[in-house]
Amino acid sequence: MNAASSSGVSSSGVVLGGTVRQGWWLVDEEAGPGRIVAGPFPDRAEADWAAGALVEHCPGEIRPVYGIRRPDGGLGRRPSPQDWAWLAHLGEQLDRLPEDWDAGFPDDDPLATFVVEVTAALAEAGLQLHDTTGAGREVGGACLSPEPGLGGIVVTWRQHDRMSVEQVHGSAADGPVQQVMNQALAEVLRLRGFVVTDFAGGSGHVVRPAA
Repeated sequence: MNAASSSGVSSSGVVLGGTVRQGWWLVDEEAGPGRIVAGPFPDRAEADWAAGALVEHCPGEIRPVYGIRRPDGGLGRRPSPQDWAWLAHLGEQLDRLPEDWDAGFPDDDPLATFVVEVTAALAEAGLQLHDTTGAGREVGGACLSPEPGLGGIVVTWRQHDRMSVEQVHGSAADGPVQQVMNQALAEVLRLRGFVVTDFAGGSGHVVRPAA
């Protein structure tokens, strides 16, 4: 299968001179950086399907990559539509942090960068940050508090107002659920390689970068 084997054009593709130049391609990294073996495909799902069909014919590791085909036949990688959607989602999560969370931090402070990394890890696990000032602040979510003195971030879980404020199920449910969710946050972040230790008797955790 050659590099022009698929004529599908996605809404995100770029057409130059009647030729699709940007989209999903299958590359064989073992054959060389950005070595295209097939494409372009209209979306990643179709590229994944085609990759499965090529396994028997290509000894290398074939995988889908988004980018622009260069005149020399190689691939210039570019952010995919999924990448842009993810970055937009991550930005929305970061906007939920208190407005002054980074007050006094220099632009290159590693703790500020670490906040982004932890937010991304939680978002990738499907966990949202608590919006302290937005319209959905009663919904709850993860609370992040950078603490330079501790060299990390204090992370706790905020339940929905029905549990934590209105106590519709009583304190007998509120306390244990809070404990379970705090522990779940800790386990997710440990699995992602961060150093996690108890804070304030287990009511939260301090998360630090991996050594």
